[in-house]
Formats: sequence, C-alpha cells, structure tokens
Amino acid sequence: MAVKIRLQRHGKKNFAFFHIVVADSRSPRDGRYIEQIGSYNPNTNPATIVLNFEKALAWVKVGAEPTLTARRILSYEGVLLRNHLDGGVAKGALTQEQADAKWNAWKAQQDAKVEAKKSGIKTAAIEAKKAAKAEESKVNAARAEAIAKKAAELAAKEAAEAAAAEAPAEEAPAEAEAPVEEAPAEA
Repeated sequence: MAVKIRLQRHGKKNFAFFHIVVADSRSPRDGRYIEQIGSYNPNTNPATIVLNFEKALAWVKVGAEPTLTARRILSYEGVLLRNHLDGGVAKGALTQEQADAKWNAWKAQQDAKVEAKKSGIKTAAIEAKKAAKAEESKVNAARAEAIAKKAAELAAKEAAEAAAAEAPAEEAPAEAEAPVEEAPAEA
C-alpha cells in the first residue's frame, strides 16, 4: 500500500483551502484518509500553513511520499530538512549538536524571511494609503480651485450686469445735418 502526503480540497468555488492529509494513494482526493496532519490556506497573504511538525516528520521517516505541492509545503516548514539532517546523524556524517545548530540557523533565517515579508506587506499597504490620500487631496484642491474660479467669473459677470442695469444706456447724439445747397440748373 503506497501512502501519500497530499492536499484535500475544502472551501467553496474560487476560495479553496486545503487539509494536509496522509492517505492511501488509491483513495479519492477528497475521500478517506489515514491521518490529518495540518492545513493550508492560500487565500491569505502570506499563505497560512498550520502543520503538526512531529507527525509530518514521522510519516516522512516511515516512507510516506509527498505530492509536489505537499513537498513544497513540507520543505517550507522544514520537515524535509530535518529528515535530511536526521539521516546524516544516523549515518554518522554529523553529530546531533551539529544537526541541531544547522536546523536552528535555518529556522531563524526562515522566520526572519516570513517576518520581513509580513512587514513589507504592511508597509506597502500604509504607503499605498498615503499615496491615495495625497492623490485625493490633489484632486480636491483642483476641484476647489475650479469652483473658486467659476465663482469669481460668475461674481464678475453679475457685477457687470448690475453696473449695466444701474447706469442707463446713453444714446449717441445724432449728427447735425448740414444744409446742402443745390446748384442752379442750367438751361
């Protein structure tokens, strides 16, 4: 019986989350499983992974084969590295203290990467809000300027109309016609 560590889909359309399970390779994707060892939610940023490290390591040590996605998750959480280091200790290539030191250094580096990503996402969100607020204030200032300009034009037009209404329109004096002398007719 081939045992696999794989993902079991749950959730709804376009919003899936997964349980990480150990199952017989012949069982359906969402069917029977031997043991659930964690969950994976790709809908959050960064993705949320909850994994029972000890159970996952025990299943990998007894020969359970992870699928590609499950392998990436186990690698991200360090299960495969720990299995590799434990294999080195069993062969005598390194001591348990050396393996623990390597594991702790890797775990600290991985935690620093995750925290840097989280703080980067938070900083980017704050910067985006600041940029949006600055852009909005520019638009508001432009609108206020346009409204003030329109109001000034309207006030000037009303002042001109009021001045025209107060002062009566004077007509231009008619030109005095000079008498025209007629020339005598020649006979």
